[in-house]
Amino acid sequence: MVGHPLSFPGIVPEFDYRQVQVAESSYLVGIAGEGPAVVLLHGFPENQYCWRKVAPALTEGRTVVLTDLKGYGDSTAPPGGPRGEGYSKREMAAELVELMGVLRHERFAVVGHDRGARVAYRMALDWPDRVERLCVLNIIPTVDQFERMAAEPSPSYFPFFLLAEPAPLPERLVGANAELFLRHILGAWTAVDGAIDEEAFARYLATFNEEKLASICSEYRAAFHIDREHDAADRKAGERIECPVLVHWGADDMAESPLAILERWANQVEGGPLPGGHFVPEEAPAELAASLREFLA
Repeated sequence: MVGHPLSFPGIVPEFDYRQVQVAESSYLVGIAGEGPAVVLLHGFPENQYCWRKVAPALTEGRTVVLTDLKGYGDSTAPPGGPRGEGYSKREMAAELVELMGVLRHERFAVVGHDRGARVAYRMALDWPDRVERLCVLNIIPTVDQFERMAAEPSPSYFPFFLLAEPAPLPERLVGANAELFLRHILGAWTAVDGAIDEEAFARYLATFNEEKLASICSEYRAAFHIDREHDAADRKAGERIECPVLVHWGADDMAESPLAILERWANQVEGGPLPGGHFVPEEAPAELAASLREFLA
């Protein structure tokens, strides 16, 4: 169900916003531009506001769709099961494919950062007839990520394990001082000073509350218990992403190029590093927008 356009200016001012209901989830969706559609998906611990410097630059020749991931930001959804049921990337991807169908976009491109990229590549694997192009930022597939974490331990990997702990431990630990936690993550993973200013921080903190932490932890539990099993099964079966894939990562975020790993999953892969750390849409927005315009053209 698509609601009427909302009267207030939305999260990204150039976009018109409406509520879209998919099953038991409600999404606040921003739309701008005309032409073939591209949907942009944010990562942890942010929301769709992270695209504020990129999305407007893509509207010439494209309909750009902004939305929060299930249970993040201004979306609402029931809590997940003990293993993250309801928040597997397969389930999240299916809801977003349905959402795009409600918006009358039967084929579309998808760009995902971090957790959004994990949903995005699952969309391309499970719905090859719907996804025409894919861009993933700052990730390798989930099964490969867990294998890398086992082989090369690093303190920076702690959210994969802490947030996957059984409820309510991580929700209460993080919720006890959400501002401190958020400042640590955004500060430690950013290499470009000022890329995430106080206004952006306030917008992320506003949707980093008790309700959202339950959903975020459900999503991380699903990655640990469910998503890597889905990935492992697909990898064993030789499933591949059929559409063209663009890969970018922050030069100060990933020490090794993820291209070789993504080439095991997809038939057409291109890309390279961009300046900055983990938050590419905010640390290298001009470079990312230019690359996306060329890729989507």
